[in-house]
Amino acid sequence: MTFAAILLDVDGTLVRAGGAGRAAFEGALAELCGPLDGQLAGMRFDGMTDRLIALEALARVGLPAGEAAADRLLGRYVELLAGAIHRPGFQVLPGVVALLEARAARGLPLGLCTGNVAAGARIKLAHGRLDRFFDWSPAGANGFAEDGVAREEVVAAALRRVAARLGRAVAPAEVLVVGDTPRDVSAAHAAGCPALGVATGSFDVAALAAAGADLLAEALEALAALAALLPPEGPGVAR
Repeated sequence: MTFAAILLDVDGTLVRAGGAGRAAFEGALAELCGPLDGQLAGMRFDGMTDRLIALEALARVGLPAGEAAADRLLGRYVELLAGAIHRPGFQVLPGVVALLEARAARGLPLGLCTGNVAAGARIKLAHGRLDRFFDWSPAGANGFAEDGVAREEVVAAALRRVAARLGRAVAPAEVLVVGDTPRDVSAAHAAGCPALGVATGSFDVAALAAAGADLLAEALEALAALAALLPPEGPGVAR
């Protein structure tokens, strides 16, 4: 089986940011509402888009949860993330560099499909020197939180950009979405894409299988096998 494109999640799939994202987000929120008093306790960010996190968090602390407020919160979050990313615990996950270098060497870089806002994704990947493998221009075959509150909207946007980049109609079944949460799986399926669940985040293989992942991997090193899932020649997700 080969795919015209493979779209990768960021957190828990390519890198672990050591809690930098949550720390920056909570810091930005505290600047708006004052010290947090457990309002976000129990709120899991796994698989959520940054925009959905912002809207839900604003509601939890009793602030207006409109788009403008979310934009302000996310703007400050990105500013704080640039510093928080240097805290201990950041990790590029095993197998990622080898995979990305193999695809780049063959002229077939991969796309991103992530709940991060684009600037946040770039900060995280740049810290691990992974940003060089992706096209950050508007023509890049990526999907980010700017594309919608729901992760399904992010996948749909990435699919449109894949088709534009390849210059042809692309069936969703031709695009493999790779992520580490059940939300990645359900969003991929909502768009008609197959999903590869990797148990490198907060969910194990059993949880990803229960979510309906079409392919499963215990460890991120298995992503190296994705090199065989893209055509050996010609454009995949072109830069």
